[in-house]
Amino acid sequence: MKSQAAYFNGLFSAGQRNVSASPFSVMVRKEVSDQVRSWRFIVLAGLILLTFLGSMYVSLSNIQKATANVADPDRLFLYLKLLTITDGTLPPFHVFISFLGPLLGIALGFDAINSEQSNGTLVRLMAQPVYRDSLINAKFTASLIVISTLFLSLSLLMIGGGLFITGVKIEPSELVRILCFTALSVVYVAFWLNLSILLSVKFRQTATSALTAIAIWLFFTVFYQILVNLVIRAVLPDPNTLSEDQIISYNNIILTFLRFVPSQLFTDATTTLLMPSVRSLGPLTMEQMAGAIPAPISVRESLLVVWPQVSGLIAATVVCFALSYYLFMRREIRT
Repeated sequence: MKSQAAYFNGLFSAGQRNVSASPFSVMVRKEVSDQVRSWRFIVLAGLILLTFLGSMYVSLSNIQKATANVADPDRLFLYLKLLTITDGTLPPFHVFISFLGPLLGIALGFDAINSEQSNGTLVRLMAQPVYRDSLINAKFTASLIVISTLFLSLSLLMIGGGLFITGVKIEPSELVRILCFTALSVVYVAFWLNLSILLSVKFRQTATSALTAIAIWLFFTVFYQILVNLVIRAVLPDPNTLSEDQIISYNNIILTFLRFVPSQLFTDATTTLLMPSVRSLGPLTMEQMAGAIPAPISVRESLLVVWPQVSGLIAATVVCFALSYYLFMRREIRT
């Protein structure tokens, strides 16, 4: 009863601050407030901030050496170097995001619906003059606002810190690439958020939905690549006996299967966005490489290269949200 009273007191106080607000905006405001104050978000946000500061320290310590390398076509992109260079002590920041981002999305969504039902607040909330879809939309929107604010703040902190320490102004193309990287990070975390919300709708116990989401994350992060390598080696012939064209086809098959993993799509897209000299994400023949001059490409060309990966992440996010929306709208809610 205490949790029910606290929940509705939060809704009432949020509604009192803006009497003319719609029920959807009131629920979004209340969910944002609850998530920002929750210990799991504070712990994960603090962990991401610590890894960000560690990566920035390593990058700034090696920035002079990286920009002095004449053989590197990306040496002039100082702010992109802050997100990519490392001396081996710590991975770059985008590598940390590919690992910690799913945990953030899972933590924000694994108990979005089933915790409301187990606490008894879902039945009382649905008894109010509120559309059913407003609840799940508010859950997703509030979490997306929190994630977007976190990553945008980190990006602005990186730009401001780089400007303060180096005194070099940021180029417009670098700013666009960093903003695209931020948006891509939000989409990547939103996929895991929607997956965890889907499991929260599917399972009635929060522990079951959390363990299932973590198991899916571990499978795609650790075991999927091992399984693909074992299957490829068992089915396809030995690469040492193949010609150059056959080896390229062999590698394309492996990459095709690996790109079913969201983290692989995110890694491919961020590598291309943050390293302007990357022109292809697959193996190239000697004829294709002949006469090619290592040079950065435009933002538009980089976006064209990574568009299949970006569209794949967006499609997976939309599918997970559509399934959770469908299951929740058809779900029978009773005491």
